[in-house]
Amino acid sequence: MDIRWADVIFVMEQKHKNKLKAEFTRMLDHKPIYVLDISDEYRYMDPELVQELEMVIGAYLER
Repeated sequence: MDIRWADVIFVMEQKHKNKLKAEFTRMLDHKPIYVLDISDEYRYMDPELVQELEMVIGAYLER
């Protein structure tokens, strides 16, 4: 499971964070989860989504 090795978790919407916390509570202890506020309405690997994710996540990683 990817959650075990993750240092940071990014989700697109608050409902994704809520679902993770409900299903994997113990695995998420001490792991920051960032909600990107990107609507989950894109197709898989949509170029627009990839571009938006790179921009938004890049801003978090530069901190």
